Amino acid sequence: MSEHPVVLITGALTGIGRAAALAFAEQRAHIVVSGRRVEEGRQLASELRALGSEAEFVQADVRFEDSVRNLIERTVERFGRLDVAVNSAGTEGASPRPSRN
Repeated sequence: MSEHPVVLITGALTGIGRAAALAFAEQRAHIVVSGRRVEEGRQLASELRALGSEAEFVQADVRFEDSVRNLIERTVERFGRLDVAVNSAGTEGASPRPSRN
């Protein structure tokens, strides 16, 4: 087992989530960052890798259970386990209903 913790951070693209990602990267953690904006997520993952961390971005919307489940599964597939979850994503108002086409 790797000596580096595996960390999943929701809401990682701004604010506390981003600060947590940068702090974990300085400790060489293996990090999966998530958020809804793909380009910003990819940029953050690249920044974390430049700090010496193994990092990946997974697009996710925590308002939807399936999206969260996929996020966790992708983290475990990538790193073999999950040690720490930082749940920093926030939403306002009612959650949108998934379309049933």
